[in-house]
Amino acid sequence: MKSFLKVFFAATLGGVFAIVLYTQFAEAPIILADQSPNPRIQFSNYNAPSPAVPLESIDFVKASKMTVDAVVHVKTTFQPQKYYNPWSQFFGGSPYYSQEQKAAGSGVIISPDGYIVTNNHVIQNASKIEITTNGNRTYEAKLIGADPATDLALLKIEENNMPAIVLGDSDNLQIGEWVLAVGNPFNLTSTVTAGIVSAKARNINILDYNPENDIFPLESFIQTDAAVNPGNSGGALVNGIGELVGINTAIASQTGSYSGYSFAVPVSIVQKVITDILEFGKVQRAYIGVNIADVDGELAAQYKLNRNDGALVRGLVEGGAAADAGLKEGDLITNVQGIAVKNVTQLQEQVGKFRPGDKIDITVQRGRESKDLRVTLRDRSGSTELQKRSEEPVKSTYGIKVQSISEDEMRKLNVKNGVRITSIDDTRLRKAGLKEGFVITHIDKQAISTPEELTRMLQAKRGGILVEGVHANGMPDYFGFGL
Repeated sequence: MKSFLKVFFAATLGGVFAIVLYTQFAEAPIILADQSPNPRIQFSNYNAPSPAVPLESIDFVKASKMTVDAVVHVKTTFQPQKYYNPWSQFFGGSPYYSQEQKAAGSGVIISPDGYIVTNNHVIQNASKIEITTNGNRTYEAKLIGADPATDLALLKIEENNMPAIVLGDSDNLQIGEWVLAVGNPFNLTSTVTAGIVSAKARNINILDYNPENDIFPLESFIQTDAAVNPGNSGGALVNGIGELVGINTAIASQTGSYSGYSFAVPVSIVQKVITDILEFGKVQRAYIGVNIADVDGELAAQYKLNRNDGALVRGLVEGGAAADAGLKEGDLITNVQGIAVKNVTQLQEQVGKFRPGDKIDITVQRGRESKDLRVTLRDRSGSTELQKRSEEPVKSTYGIKVQSISEDEMRKLNVKNGVRITSIDDTRLRKAGLKEGFVITHIDKQAISTPEELTRMLQAKRGGILVEGVHANGMPDYFGFGL
């Protein structure tokens, strides 16, 4: 009997231990890898295309020297949040504010004249962005543009002869190839870690899907086992000869720190996004107009396919780019511009490198035949025209710059009029709680519809004024301050 009890107790203890291990490691959440003020979320010159870096060419010391000076520390400041005590507000009391918050991440210098790439989540909603170089020089950075759909942002500092990184070729990066992650984890500057490429074209569903604001995530991450921790976000993933192949973005972790996997945006996507931001002020999204799916055993049998890779066309947008090019339901897309496509994520990555109006070559398997088709890409509305930067001048008054908003934006925000704040230089207005992106609808109860109206109104005011409007999420708010 005693022997039986010992065996039973040992078996029970072993089962409990196994369950604990499974729950700890089976479903590691994906988190962004920066140091965020939000405690709920912890955020982790161009060379011609070349083949994977051969092992005998890899020199980690040389690659590190080529890289560390091009990676910077990005420090962000966030304005205090305004709160109301319901009882105090009822009796005419004033709002109170949280303490000023700070966060940190990394960035990569991509040009000698001071352009820097980082993650959007590193700088999103920041009121001040400060850059510290590896040589301990500090600059205030200006946000040139951001793209939530790829989690990338472009910054600019006023400096020349900066040590810019060399851009590599992420398309030819091979699984098993050595890579280095360079960044500032835990505020430890110029940290280099090594690992290998574990996988490519990973979609980990971490970026926000927000069709109302035209945000359709493009995730095709490079997965590595190089150690990436909070503060590494926006830093460099480089190959064995020091070329940039990705921007480190996220980690898979139970604890918020590195535990085996990290993810980077491929440099092919980075190049496309920053080029569009510089040229047009926004990213030009291209689509082929198909409903697609990864191939599994069931779909392979249903469509009589003799392979289990590629992107299966399950539907076509009527009058869309793919339909006009001759694609059909049941076609299996296997190649885009000479690059093999094994799944939907890889197809999205390759198409994401192009703009509306570009013509690309696509190879499909139709039955037992292989067909080459030329597709003219379009935007979501079906147009091949590029959306150019607005030519409307930005008006500036009292350190605040604003722009008109479109009728479509007014409908989304449920307002009949307003102007959007694009930048604020006056600290009084910031202390009052105003932020970039806020839409001013009224000044002292008088409607504001154009930047000119706002200018005239503010120039005529003396003493205190009341500003009313809505935030980018549609939440109404008001602010009072003196001029």
